[in-house]
Amino acid sequence: MTSATRQPETPAPTVPLRLIATDLDGTLLRDDKSVSPRTVAALAAAEEAGVEVFFVTGRPARWMDVVSEHVHGHGLAICGNGAAVVDLHGGPGAHRFVKVRELARENALYAVRLLREAAPGTVYAVEQTYGFNQEPDYPKLHMEIPDTLAPVEKLLAPGGVADGEPVLKILAYHPSIDPDDFLATARIAVGDRATITRSSPSALLEISGPGVSKASTLALCCAERGISHEEVVAFGDMPNDVEMLTWAGQSYAMGNAHPHVLAAASGRTVANNEDGVAVVIERLLAERL
Repeated sequence: MTSATRQPETPAPTVPLRLIATDLDGTLLRDDKSVSPRTVAALAAAEEAGVEVFFVTGRPARWMDVVSEHVHGHGLAICGNGAAVVDLHGGPGAHRFVKVRELARENALYAVRLLREAAPGTVYAVEQTYGFNQEPDYPKLHMEIPDTLAPVEKLLAPGGVADGEPVLKILAYHPSIDPDDFLATARIAVGDRATITRSSPSALLEISGPGVSKASTLALCCAERGISHEEVVAFGDMPNDVEMLTWAGQSYAMGNAHPHVLAAASGRTVANNEDGVAVVIERLLAERL
């Protein structure tokens, strides 16, 4: 597998652009969750020019309807921060899982126990390929009703309600800790038994399997296509994008990006509400002429 731990650099102009990898919320999508006409046109132009476009998001597959009508060519998206590769061609409610990189239940329970000790008051939800379950005290943060309310240890127990399908990630929420402090605390407490990141402005962490990230799954998808990291341009705005931005040959932090993202990317563009992804795509395609 191609390494996903490089440092940012800008490739020589002779390196061809073969794949665009873009985050959704805060990046490709405007704040109202729409895809602007300018961005739709830029994505279509890229595909027409033979450049593949991958949506790479923390969203679960069932939240991909917002971009399903804008897929071209292969129609694949990387969801759940790298935990799944999904074929969006089926349309709303008919997405097909092509690849799943699940979080083992023993790793999930280990992370839950250590984080409870390090940050008392943390509450959890369990994100699966199709299901969503949460603890009773987990707040209403998402656009759906949970399938089950129960302590996370019960949800993850053998034979429990979450036992019938893969776990993609655990969501951990704390009502009062600073979001960046919560992330740092969790990473120290859990170590390499899980990958921990965040994409929300609140103290909401996303816990995936060891080594699972947007970057590592994107590297797998690129390797299958014979695409090197130098031939990829990536866009993002939050800490869960950092690894992807440091892996890609060219990377752009949005004008509204988190400071860690601004430090990781090799370039910057304007904010999501100003069509920052489209601005760069238009320039890159013009340079190919």
